[in-house]
Amino acid sequence: MLIEELRTRLPDAQFFGLGGQAMEAAGCERVARAEDIAVMGITEVIQHLPRIYGEYRGLVRSIRARKPDVAVLIDFPDVNFRLARELKKMSIPVVYFVSPQLWAWKKHRIRWVQDRITRMLVIFPFEETYYRGRGVDAEFVGHPLAELPQPAVTREEFAARFALDPGKPWIGLLPGSRPKEVGLNLPGMMAAATKLGNRYEYILPVAATLPPAWVRNTVAQCGSVPIHVVEDARATLFHARASIVASGTATVEAALIGNPFIVVYRLSTLSYAVARRLITLPHVAMVNLIAGQRIVPELIQDEFTATNVVAALQPLLEEGPLRTQMRQDLLELRAELTVREDSGSIETGRPKATNTIARVADCVLQLAGARNSPEAVR
Repeated sequence: MLIEELRTRLPDAQFFGLGGQAMEAAGCERVARAEDIAVMGITEVIQHLPRIYGEYRGLVRSIRARKPDVAVLIDFPDVNFRLARELKKMSIPVVYFVSPQLWAWKKHRIRWVQDRITRMLVIFPFEETYYRGRGVDAEFVGHPLAELPQPAVTREEFAARFALDPGKPWIGLLPGSRPKEVGLNLPGMMAAATKLGNRYEYILPVAATLPPAWVRNTVAQCGSVPIHVVEDARATLFHARASIVASGTATVEAALIGNPFIVVYRLSTLSYAVARRLITLPHVAMVNLIAGQRIVPELIQDEFTATNVVAALQPLLEEGPLRTQMRQDLLELRAELTVREDSGSIETGRPKATNTIARVADCVLQLAGARNSPEAVR
């Protein structure tokens, strides 16, 4: 979305770097592919470290050769903080859009932000206060997902496209965007679906970072109830009666669409043991952290069992006080993630942008202009 916004303002701008297929379709030359380094977990990262480091070195070489006027880093701290160090050496302004969760763990990295990042643009309101209190030029720009329109596809169209029964309630299964996540989270989801039985239809949208054939094969090995593998996560969440969602960005997406859901997650034993020592937050799910209370159930590691999933999900499938309350809580959360007209953002002297992506684009062009004229942005 950011690339598309910048291209409307500067049609001759050039973009290159690390990204996924959607970025490539928008006009970004992919020096490194996101799907090649989508690895999570301590043991998994160690196993694939040579390949990841090789991709990183290739990316740095391309930056040194092409000398961009501004760099935009999005989340992905293990790579991006090191990349920011190299960018600073080359005097390239750095916009960090979508903050890593330093307030949750690895808090020592705040000094890297202070030293290497020119402007931090955050998508959760409490993050602006966190960073400003530590001397970082930070601005809450809103959450881009909060501004997307609801999916236009009708329930009947969606059912016809993926051979779903429109007469049954649908349950969304979102096990994650990385193979390791799916391998750890999907079996528990499938076990819960088996317990719930054929009264429901089960829909599993495939993340862009996963090969659809691999997902279908994994589904076939995990359970006995039919699972419909689809391509559209937002439409799944929009039409599902309720969903089981692995902790991550998909939980925010479900919340903003207003789909009642529960949060689940399972790590390898070693990764979980380390995470428990490093993270001291009262909640795991981002929606609960934003709300400051547990508005959606969390079933993490040993609590993530089929029995517990069914017990937490069933009240959300039926009309009743729990479902009604969650839908109201999610509506209020959506308002929290939208920048209000009277909100206090950093004064820049420019006309107020109308949405999150436009605000980010304003910042990118402002910093590029400080290095060169806007027409020279690459």
